Formats: sequence, C-alpha cells, structure tokens
Amino acid sequence: KAGAFQAACDNKVVLVMPDTSPRGEGVPDEEPKVYDFGVGAGFYLNATTEKYKKHYNMYDYVTKELPDLVESSFSVAPARSICGHSMGGHGALTIALKNPERYTSVSAFAPICNPMNVPWGQKAFSLYLGDDKEAWKQYDACELIKTYKGRDLNILCDQGTADNFLSGEVNQLQPLALMQAAQDAGVPVTFRMQAGYDHSYYFMSTFIGEHIAHHARFLHAST
Repeated sequence: KAGAFQAACDNKVVLVMPDTSPRGEGVPDEEPKVYDFGVGAGFYLNATTEKYKKHYNMYDYVTKELPDLVESSFSVAPARSICGHSMGGHGALTIALKNPERYTSVSAFAPICNPMNVPWGQKAFSLYLGDDKEAWKQYDACELIKTYKGRDLNILCDQGTADNFLSGEVNQLQPLALMQAAQDAGVPVTFRMQAGYDHSYYFMSTFIGEHIAHHARFLHAST
C-alpha cells in the first residue's frame, strides 16, 4: 500500500514482506480480537507464556525461517536490510540490534521505540512473555541500544509530528526516548521528524523511496 514496488525496481532490490503474526486455525488470541495484539500484532518476538509459545515465534520466523526459505528458493544475494512501520518498526530495530552481522542497514517509520514503557508494549509483553521485565528488555529498542557494541547499522527513522499515537492522549511511540538512549550510548541514528504527517500509509508512501534507496546503497556496497 505504500507504493514501494517502483522504488524497489529502480534500486534493484527484492522486497520480502512477512505478516505481523502467525495465521491459521488454532492460533490463540484474546477475546475480543484487536489490532494491537495476537493475530493483529505478534510484536516480532518469541513468546514464552504457555498460551502463546507454540505459535507466536515471529522473531525466529523473520530471522531464520523466512530468509532461509527465500535464499533457497530464489536467486538472491545473501545481504539483507530490514524496515518496518509502527510495530514493524519496533521489530526492525530490535531484530537488527540483536543481529547486526546479518543486516547492512535498518529503517523504521513511526516505530514503537520503548514498548516496555507504553500501554501497547506492556499489554503485549505481559501476555507473550509473562511478568519478567528482564525478558522484556530483549525486545525493547531503547534497552538494546543502551548496551549495543556492534557495527554501525545505518539506522534511519522517520516520525510524523501529527501522528495520533505520538501527539494523542498517550504517546505510544516514544521517539525521544530512543534518540536519548542512542545519544547516551554513542550509537549513530538518523531520526527525522516530518512535519504534518500522521501514522498512515500516506506518510509511508511519501518517504518509502528514500528508505529503499538508503538500504540499496548499503546492500549493493556489501555484495
């Protein structure tokens, strides 16, 4: 929906776009089903609670199963970058920070930067991971960046200033927390606040070309 295909063609890169959550009969969820949990939002982690640990392993899916399938099925280079929007932005950042050797760059649109400290993340982490806050830190970009010692991940983030999840009743996104954590840790991050843009695909469609070109530069340089 963001209109990325022409940009991918122009930059000679392959787009691989996984789902947000496991699918199929028997996949557990809460009732009523909502957009910010379960089949609406898997948070790109490996669940450990009894109810969810069998099906909700989106971290392993994105880092192992999916790339293995793509690389064994298609003639593609082994270099990878990663990008996401909102919860997907959270996933992109945390996955790259935990696997810096596998990604040449990472970018995000309006990412959930500090899920441990916002309602979206607290709800998801408690149901997927239980009450152990130390386990939560493994899936929080702010916590991961505090101790990051890997190479430059060429991190690019865009955030709209009119995003209702930023400027609304609750700031679910916390971009300033990520910027502060990165500054304190000396980790390079380009974080751009885009005036007037909200959380929608109009925002993504405006800047997706720049993000794909950003990734393509590092992907092609590594092959």
